[in-house]
Amino acid sequence: MGLLAGFTALQLAVAVLAALGASFVRGLTGFGMAILLVPVLALALPPVEAVVMGNGLSLLIGLTEIPRLVRDAERSAWSICALVVLATPLGLVALTVTGADTARLVIALIALSAFAAILLPRRSAAVPGPLATGAVGVVSGLMTGYAGMPGPPVVPYYAGRALPRITIKASMLLIFTIAAGAGLAAAGWMGLLRAELMLFALALLPVILIGNRIGLAVSGRISDPVWRGLVGVVLGAAAVGAVVRLL
Repeated sequence: MGLLAGFTALQLAVAVLAALGASFVRGLTGFGMAILLVPVLALALPPVEAVVMGNGLSLLIGLTEIPRLVRDAERSAWSICALVVLATPLGLVALTVTGADTARLVIALIALSAFAAILLPRRSAAVPGPLATGAVGVVSGLMTGYAGMPGPPVVPYYAGRALPRITIKASMLLIFTIAAGAGLAAAGWMGLLRAELMLFALALLPVILIGNRIGLAVSGRISDPVWRGLVGVVLGAAAVGAVVRLL
């Protein structure tokens, strides 16, 4: 635990509570861990470290589920993943050279657009065209590097279509897992990946596994309309939180 000595008791407590709540939402809806976790971590850690830590946690929990995600995800997820990997370093570079106010504005605009998109009538299950799919991949990658939040463009892309819930959740979580790996790789390349952050993330793994398991149990007991409603609520809460931070 020597490497954790650099963190205060308050930082540790905030991280544990945030990880438990965010992972519960992840298990329940299939997304939301980064959207909820990174802003809370940023209250106790510098923004860049909060993003890196959020990516570490997302990668760790995603790796525990990878066989199921690969099996159940829609094929389009792989195209989005490839673009996410390419765009993530650009987002991280942007984070290191822009101010906090600019970052808050960008995050708020994307969160609001994602909430607006999920309110639109549900589309058919057909895969959107290459332009829409490509845009989702690029924006998701930029958001991964810039804010540790690949979800806002991805969630409406899948949850807004008439797909089985298992396909929606697996597709989103596969993208988020690969996005997290890309974020960590970019952070390592830029010299931003500290051993303390990864040890911190590893120490929190049991917490996020517990929260995720509880969320999965609850998700299995609710109907599809209720689940889609919860997706909208989480995106709405993220949008409100982003605007509050902006103001």
